[in-house]
Amino acid sequence: MLWPGTLIGAGAGFAIASIPGALLGALLGQALDRRLHLQSWGHLREKLGGRPVLRNDELLFVLLGRLAKCDGQVVAGHIEQARAEMRALDMSGPAQRRAIAAFNRGKSGRDRLRGYLRRLSAQPHAAEGVLRACWRMVWADGRAGSSERELISQWGRWLGWTPHQVNALAHDYEPQKRPLSSSVPSYQDALRLLGVSATTEPAQIKRAYRRLLSRHHPDKIAGSGATAMQVREATERTRELHSAYTLIRERRDFR
Repeated sequence: MLWPGTLIGAGAGFAIASIPGALLGALLGQALDRRLHLQSWGHLREKLGGRPVLRNDELLFVLLGRLAKCDGQVVAGHIEQARAEMRALDMSGPAQRRAIAAFNRGKSGRDRLRGYLRRLSAQPHAAEGVLRACWRMVWADGRAGSSERELISQWGRWLGWTPHQVNALAHDYEPQKRPLSSSVPSYQDALRLLGVSATTEPAQIKRAYRRLLSRHHPDKIAGSGATAMQVREATERTRELHSAYTLIRERRDFR
């Protein structure tokens, strides 16, 4: 790993006082690296440009924000998917606020992500979780454009995955050929799917939706050693729940 402050300090010290200066400069530079959490030249550029270095819990949502904006417009499905990821990670209030800020930051597309993802490649399970979340975001609007696929493929390479491995994950989240609306063809079906009635209070509907979403989330299923078919079924079930909740929310006019 390249520690920019250490290298700069060593180089400057050597120019001033040869080897003793290099040693002293390296020590001072190392202290700067630790103080500013500098782990790469990209981090240093971000610091110099006034952009804070991403925390581990922010990186995912920067990626999701970039994917959501990739085709030019962030739709309601993208926002709901980001919220679903926060719920799946059981984020606290402060963590959710950081995630929202990171999602909005990702939409700008200004962050250099290669260094972050290369470091994450040392954590195979975390890397797979990130790629799965990215595919869920891509399919949140029901389609996967070429620009979105190219982005995930590039990120996969930086994580040490082959294109075939990255694309194989997409099949776990690709919606069925039939329209999503056919899963919930009517308002009554939507109510039955969430286990609520036409007179249930909005707060109770939200709790029912979140409880079912947590129970059927693909990450939870995958983490229990489920097969690819079971993960696909969980993904489709999650989409049905989202469609049902959206229909009820629009009919009842609540947020």
